[in-house]
Amino acid sequence: MRQSAAEPDKRSTVQAEGRCACGAVRFEIDVPAFWVWHDHSTATRRAAGSAYMTWVGTWRRRLRILDGDDAISRWEDEEAGATRSFCASCGTPLFLERQTSPKFIDIPRGLFATRTGREARYHLHIGQQAEWIWTGGPLSPLKGYPGVMQERPGRKPKPRAAGQPQPRLSTDPFDL
Repeated sequence: MRQSAAEPDKRSTVQAEGRCACGAVRFEIDVPAFWVWHDHSTATRRAAGSAYMTWVGTWRRRLRILDGDDAISRWEDEEAGATRSFCASCGTPLFLERQTSPKFIDIPRGLFATRTGREARYHLHIGQQAEWIWTGGPLSPLKGYPGVMQERPGRKPKPRAAGQPQPRLSTDPFDL
């Protein structure tokens, strides 16, 4: 998987460095990345073990492995039409290479300690989104647990007293 160093005149003046959890694999990309997005696909959710993964997409030629090329393990995900790479020491997901985009490589955003030159503005495979994902509802502090936030459940309607009439639902938007 080792990428040859880019020619000096083709390298950007800024790089973003990333690494796996144990530090055995280190790499860098030229900044800015091509794009960044949130992937909600079932295949990525299973590979990442989370609701979704945020990917940084870049040209392959702009990726350089700095250390640990021999610690990279690869798995062919035939169902997704992609090759997934992991650190053989700690299991960190490293790269996603899609057969449909052979000149690009995708890297989990969380592996970078610095900016990649792009913000995540896209959501892919939203139709496969996990039903249990937090969708931005209000959060409040959990009493007795500093730094822990909780999603408040919706309020249940109060039960009606026996003999109380059902409220009239109007279709007129100006009927208050």
